[in-house]
Amino acid sequence: MTTSRLSRAVATGVLLTILAGCGGPTAGTTSPPSAGASQPVAPPSTAPITESVTTPPPTEAAALAALPAKLRSRVPRFAPPPAPAKVTLPKGDKAPNFTRIPTTEKIAFITIDDGWEKNPLALQLFQAANVPVTLFLEVDAVKSDPGYFIPMQAAGVTIQNHTISHPTMTRLSYEGQKRQICGGADRLAKLFGPRPTLFRPPGGAFNGTTLRAAKACGMKASFTWTQTTDHGIVFFQGPTRVVQPGDIILMHFRPRFVDDFLAVLNAIDKAGLTPARLEDYIP
Repeated sequence: MTTSRLSRAVATGVLLTILAGCGGPTAGTTSPPSAGASQPVAPPSTAPITESVTTPPPTEAAALAALPAKLRSRVPRFAPPPAPAKVTLPKGDKAPNFTRIPTTEKIAFITIDDGWEKNPLALQLFQAANVPVTLFLEVDAVKSDPGYFIPMQAAGVTIQNHTISHPTMTRLSYEGQKRQICGGADRLAKLFGPRPTLFRPPGGAFNGTTLRAAKACGMKASFTWTQTTDHGIVFFQGPTRVVQPGDIILMHFRPRFVDDFLAVLNAIDKAGLTPARLEDYIP
């Protein structure tokens, strides 16, 4: 090719490039972005974490319909809880411990501990019931699979502190208890976002040292319980066989999780109460 013919070819190519930039890319072609333009972001090939966060949870009706047919009729419907009246926390160097919330409102509180057994229906049950639930999670029980619990937060579940390794707190020194409580809160914050401000002592065992350590670790209050649940049965701790206003009900992530959760819901419903969020009552 002669020099003049080569020059004309180059000039023609430059002109076509300029025209394409002015009129936009032709079909089947792309053009580079101009300086300062937003760079296109290629979609990832797979994005399960993004989808779990950005996908809106199903409606209550859709979640109920997604449950196995034999479970749907066992999920009661509740009215919304009343506006919360916060308790008064005592001053001093100790966090208070509550076995129930002092109230005459027709409410009760659902709390679930540990996190070892990860039933695949738990999220669907939370979505279908559409009630507040507080999880007191043990770090060692959840650290291998935090993704199991993250979608539950979008369903209205809150996550609080149940230590790192579930020791008997009364057997530990002040520093040992602080390591469990402060460390549990810090590590749960890394896994799930907000740092917990509520604490449950493993097995309900605590002493004054526990409450001082809890306060030093930023815990507003400690919680034990009024009723417990296992094998699909609510075990009442007092003389009455009915859930009372302000009761805190304990259950665990255990093999009979579905039966336990439904038993708690129906015990609250039978008492004419509605589930409320524990955090809403703590200033």
